[in-house]
Amino acid sequence: MGGQPGGPGREADVPMPLQGRTGPATPGRSDSAAGGAGQPDQPRPARSNGSAGSAGSAESNGSGRRSRPVGLNGTNSTNGTNSTNGAGDTTGGTNGIGSVKRAGRGNAAGGVDGADTEGGAARVNGAVSSRRANDSRVARGGKNKATARPAAAVTAEPPPRPAPELGPEFEFGAESGLGAADGGFEVEAEAEERAADPGDLERALAEILAFLRRRITGEYTVDEHGFDVDLTEHVVAPLLRPIYRSYFRVETRGLENIPDQGGALVVSNHSGAIPMDALMTAVAILDHHPAHRHLRMLAADLVFAVPFLAPLARKTGNTLACQADAERLLGAGHLVGVWPEGFKGIGKPFSERYKLQRFGRGGFVSAALRAGVPIVPCTVVGAEEIYPMIGNSRTLARVLGLPYLPITPTFPWLGLLGLVPLPSKWIIEFGEPVDTAGYTSAAADDPMLVFELTDRIRETIQHTLYGLLMQRRSVFF
Repeated sequence: MGGQPGGPGREADVPMPLQGRTGPATPGRSDSAAGGAGQPDQPRPARSNGSAGSAGSAESNGSGRRSRPVGLNGTNSTNGTNSTNGAGDTTGGTNGIGSVKRAGRGNAAGGVDGADTEGGAARVNGAVSSRRANDSRVARGGKNKATARPAAAVTAEPPPRPAPELGPEFEFGAESGLGAADGGFEVEAEAEERAADPGDLERALAEILAFLRRRITGEYTVDEHGFDVDLTEHVVAPLLRPIYRSYFRVETRGLENIPDQGGALVVSNHSGAIPMDALMTAVAILDHHPAHRHLRMLAADLVFAVPFLAPLARKTGNTLACQADAERLLGAGHLVGVWPEGFKGIGKPFSERYKLQRFGRGGFVSAALRAGVPIVPCTVVGAEEIYPMIGNSRTLARVLGLPYLPITPTFPWLGLLGLVPLPSKWIIEFGEPVDTAGYTSAAADDPMLVFELTDRIRETIQHTLYGLLMQRRSVFF
């Protein structure tokens, strides 16, 4: 088909076949002609990046010269774009989709689904978007003189796949700056280990029911000193463990110095207004020693004079601090604990903290020599600060029959709340044992030897106290 020339300033009507249909051309400019209407324009070479078509139609540039023939047989675009610039831009997509921009308007895009676009009307993915032509009718055609291909059927492109959602472990690693290689998963694994295990609750309930059954049926044993192992392990120790682990955060050292079996005597310093250090030492040995041994503590007479405290002390393994009971326990192969400072150590003022008092007459050394068991020095740091004793109400203590009545920064000013101990950081260290196997039983009656061993153990504990205090960063941390 050929086009016929028009008069000056007019554009020839160019029949333009588009998929078997034609549309009349309107006055205007096409083919990206620059300048106003009626001005001579130089024809530009066909644009090669984006469109291709077959010859068969002609278009005019509106300048009065004969239009060059171009073909329009459907739209065939390279890189998915076919554009013809009139007064506005016209862009088209692949698969026979064309986009029309009307003259003098902004961007107007529409997809053509196998149909002609006339007067600015376009079908966008099956929906028609009508736009009126302003002062030109846009003729779309290929500029590249390659053989045109028929327009392909429009196929809807699948929607883009959404980005995969990151799991909690990735989110945690991103927030904290830790990836899999940097330990992000290790931190998460530690957090999972700290989470409560549902099986722990079941086991705890099972142990409670089993304990109640044994108490009802009487299937538990009590030794000659009144020690109830079942009550200690399933009632008393579980109550003390949170205080040991979370409140005082006790750090235990030197447990290898305590023998796995046989008798041994643990000698420790005493402080803190109440004997909390004795209880924490017993929990440390029971929970962390490889043999999980029970510490049989030698308690003062006052403990067994209190109505409700006396039976509980007996059932948890305490016995009277006397020579006879100590020798019987050591001879039977028990692990015995003694605090030679007594009330002088536990009731000393805060100004004398970590200064050991006299260790008595050395009765504990005589019992160890007769039984032939090792003496293990034990040092406790942190108990002095739980009740800082800034005063002693002696008058009221005598009325109540107590050796002392401590006055602390919180008691009695805060009432019962003042009885709550301060959460100091504890360290319990067991030193190298003093072997007594090389002495005969007659050595227990030698006062000079007993005094020498007593002073030796006391100095060992005192020097260890100074060393641990220098290592400690803070009272509470």
